Formats: sequence, C-alpha cells, structure tokens
Amino acid sequence: MISDPELDGGWQADRAEGPAERLAPHGAEADGPGARRPWLWALGGAVTASAVWALGLYTLGDRLAAPELSYRAAENLCEDFRARALGRIAGDLHRYRPVNKEHDHPAVRGAVCELRNGESVSSLTVRAQVDLHRKTDPAPEFDVPSLGLVAALGAGSTEAVQGLGERAVFFTTPGDGVVQLRVLDGGAVFTIEAYGTGTAQNTPTDTAVMQAAMVEDARALMAVLKE
Repeated sequence: MISDPELDGGWQADRAEGPAERLAPHGAEADGPGARRPWLWALGGAVTASAVWALGLYTLGDRLAAPELSYRAAENLCEDFRARALGRIAGDLHRYRPVNKEHDHPAVRGAVCELRNGESVSSLTVRAQVDLHRKTDPAPEFDVPSLGLVAALGAGSTEAVQGLGERAVFFTTPGDGVVQLRVLDGGAVFTIEAYGTGTAQNTPTDTAVMQAAMVEDARALMAVLKE
C-alpha cells in the first residue's frame, strides 16, 4: 500500500537524500545555504514550460483568429464581375445567360459566377469565385492547389503574381487546358478560372495574354467589392 508521505514522514526523508545532494552546488552541503532544493528546479521548469505553452497558444490563437474582412459580400457576383478584359479577347461573356450562385455559411460566405461566350457551344468558359472567411485566416492553406483540379487534370505548374493582393498565384494545368488565378487579400480569396470548351476557333491560345486579362479583371472585381 502506498501511503501519503506527509503522513508517514517519507516526504522529509526523500527530500533530504540523494536528489538534494546531486543538485547541490559543488562544494556545498546538501542542507547548507548554497543548496538548491529540487522543488525550486521543478518550479523553474514549470514556469518556463508554462510560459512557452502560453506563447505557443497565443501564437496559434493569433494565427487561427478570424481575419479582419476588407471586402463586402457579393449579392450577385455576375453583376460585380464584368470580365471586360477577358471579353476583349473572347467576346462578350455576359451575353449568354450568366450563372450566379451564393452560399452563406457561418465560416465562409461564397459567391460564384460562371460566364461563357456561346449559347449551346462556347469556346471559352470563365468561372469567378469569392470566398469571405469569417472564422479563420485562409493564409496558411492558400498555397495549396485546388485538389479538384489536380485530381481531374493532373499536377500543373504554379507561378507567383507580384503586386496583386497580399499574395497571388497562377495555376496552369498540363497543356494550358485550365488557367486559374487565386488572390488572397483582406480575409478573402478570389479565384478566376478560364478554360476552353467546344470548338477552339475563338479560344485564346496565348497563355500570357489570358493571364494578363485575368489579372486585370481580378483587380477590377476587388475594387468593386472593397469596403
């Protein structure tokens, strides 16, 4: 049976033996003025560990804290996303029944607009999406490519875009089949995708031209939604 050291005197005996002598400074007696009691070392370690834990918790909490949103929610993203630059190289993208969708969730409010330059057959489809993150900062996961695109079309190439939002990146699938621009700024993630469908007669073949148009349209959309 294990008894309470304070009840049977074992606590005092344990404290006076081996451990106290091993922790005493060189040349000092275990019970002398220079002796360092084990509980002082333990207390120092506990305080240090507590401070490190608190700092880690503070840092983690700061990283996971809800970002300060700099953009308003889109009530109808197709009205805000005019895609004028892309329209100059592929024709009027608002002519053929734009598809607009919104999703309001406590964590993320999302809006999607899909445009195309043809009715039943189109050579270019453009999809814009805006996600406002209300609960957590999207920055730590921003650089992860769309798993849907990677699964469907294979790993592509990424290219950082300078001077657009806090961070921006292009993701291009093999063969330039899909070009995706993602922008992180003010707690929001803006995504613009462009891909050819149907006949390729009017589909832009110069990826650089397509990317420049996407950057221009992304800037315009961000300016419209900026609060």
